[in-house]
Amino acid sequence: MTHAPGGSAKDAGSKIKVLIVDDSAMVRQVLTRELARDPAIEVVGSAPDPYVARDKIVTLKPDVLTLDIEMPRMDGITFLRKLMKHYPIPVIILSSLTQKGGELALEALECGAVEVMSKPSVAYSVGDVSVALIDKIKAAARVRPEKRQPVARALREPTQQRLSLTRTTNKVVAIGASTGGTEALASLLKSLPSNAPGIVIVQHMPEHFTRAFAERLDTLCAIEVKEATDGDMVSTGKALIAPGNYHMLLRRSGAMYFVQVKSGPLVSRHRPSVDVLFKSVARFAGRNAVGAILTGMGADGSQGMKEMKDAGAATVAQDEASCVVFGMPKEAIALGCVDHVLPLDRISRKLLELVSYE
Repeated sequence: MTHAPGGSAKDAGSKIKVLIVDDSAMVRQVLTRELARDPAIEVVGSAPDPYVARDKIVTLKPDVLTLDIEMPRMDGITFLRKLMKHYPIPVIILSSLTQKGGELALEALECGAVEVMSKPSVAYSVGDVSVALIDKIKAAARVRPEKRQPVARALREPTQQRLSLTRTTNKVVAIGASTGGTEALASLLKSLPSNAPGIVIVQHMPEHFTRAFAERLDTLCAIEVKEATDGDMVSTGKALIAPGNYHMLLRRSGAMYFVQVKSGPLVSRHRPSVDVLFKSVARFAGRNAVGAILTGMGADGSQGMKEMKDAGAATVAQDEASCVVFGMPKEAIALGCVDHVLPLDRISRKLLELVSYE
């Protein structure tokens, strides 16, 4: 396998060439049919295992690869490692909806995958998966390879220096992210002190993967990080991550905040949706909230951030230079609802400043 040419975002106007790698003939057929519905995407081929995929990658030169993890002859993780070393291209993992699948998907992300998704199942219809996959393929085609280098380090190594917060407050920090968000969240949360204000997070990711991701972050951070369950309290020193395939909303009982986790239709093309979270934060926390929108494709979160801003909340967006994909922050900035646009490594400090007492 020869080395890929220098990485750059996909040229606007040209079709995104996709190669599907999955041992299931039915999955390959369904994905090919569904992706063909979008005029911006061309499925140039499919492969039942990594050995066939290797030859097709060299011949067809796809822009994006969809990859199963559990396959015959060579598993997807081993293939991904080899691919990233010799022919790095954006890879989207399509994993089975299991706890084990979530852990393997997290490992795949550390090895260089851009995104992880669940295959169609009882919980995820073909239609829902198709909508999300098309969006993720378009995002993946725009990923700049140089922004992917610190992924494994961000998810594995504890940070050496944490910021401090002299006094705790009853404010709530709400964060939304998508493509590139796993490493961005790892970097941000690892720098927060143990008495950081309560944090609620929507990161676009599938069921079970959110649990594995939260468990991994919990071992690296001074704060507690967990996948949210319905009724969890939002409290000092805790970050709650919306579970995949469920919306998460902020609610209030007296002076206490808690989260509601529920099903429902896709909102802004996602479940969980950043807009759903942010709008609930605007309603129940108002000026006692701080919102941050991080790297990701699309516009999810922009309308919700506007409602937060209108309700008196302070707002922050990640800048273009540090984003893997400058989509969600760009849309929020365009709406005029962002107070501070900052590189990723300055956002945690700004969040602490905004929640501190005057």
